[in-house]
Amino acid sequence: MYKAKPFIKWVGGKTQLIGQLEAELPADFDNWENATYIEPFVGGGAMLFYMLQRYPCIQHAIINDINTDLCTCYQTVKNEPELLIEALYDIENTYHNLKTEEERKLFFLNVRERYNKKDLDAVENTTLFFFLNRTCFNGLYRVNKKGLFNVPFGKYVNPTICDPNTIRRDSELLQRVEILNGDFEVTFDYAHDNTLFYFDPPYRPLSNTSSFNDYTKDDFNDNAQIRLKEYCDKIHRAGHKFMLSNSDCKGRNKEDNFFDNLYSSYQIERLVASRSINSNPHKRGKLTEILVHNYLNTKAKAFNGNYMMHVGNENILTRFV
Repeated sequence: MYKAKPFIKWVGGKTQLIGQLEAELPADFDNWENATYIEPFVGGGAMLFYMLQRYPCIQHAIINDINTDLCTCYQTVKNEPELLIEALYDIENTYHNLKTEEERKLFFLNVRERYNKKDLDAVENTTLFFFLNRTCFNGLYRVNKKGLFNVPFGKYVNPTICDPNTIRRDSELLQRVEILNGDFEVTFDYAHDNTLFYFDPPYRPLSNTSSFNDYTKDDFNDNAQIRLKEYCDKIHRAGHKFMLSNSDCKGRNKEDNFFDNLYSSYQIERLVASRSINSNPHKRGKLTEILVHNYLNTKAKAFNGNYMMHVGNENILTRFV
């Protein structure tokens, strides 16, 4: 069967970290009965699609994001995959038939202007979202203070705009998912027995020029990070499990203990990540991220640091120290 994967590019996507993230899941997660999985900041959904394929114990899944256009994409992929595929093929063929870069740039700018008018139905809005995501600079999603998409043209020669296999497979998995659009705290009422939350919020910037928080017109600042921690406390008191990713500020500045202090009452791990989307190619490469969770026994610890991760028909040994 075709493997599901994120249908869009998304800054901070977790595809490259899946093995490390799975190793930090609760050790007995495979044996949870009637499990509920909740992502309050779904973004590109790499972890979501992996978890839905890997763990049949997940009977209920809830995703949420503050970005309305992104949530519309998920709804459209779930409910109207064939109409979306047809529309994406149309815009892909039109774009690829343009002969010059200047023609393509003008087409891109016209699509961006149309998208920003916000008077589209769900299929057209998602079609233009996909197109802009595939053809804009570095696949970024960024809006200004008015909420308007403002990423420039990307100059790709032959981008794939329509990937029907991914859309159809993702649509199948999303039939098991309830899609919310709002503040992350709206997800609490959907938690039941055996619930795991995975948080992948907008990351705290490592410098004044490295912010990728512009997914919406509202900033996710330090006050929001503190409110998120207090929400994690609420989840913990209710007896649910959570896992949370964020930037490792201490990795860039040893004096920056923001997250180490904020989450001092929980388990804090550090994972090695690759930054592949950056306007400055010299700043792309390896860095560490933090992973916080409120349980002691993880899969990696249960297997003494050697965890066999299942990907498709293959077994991949992941070692942790």
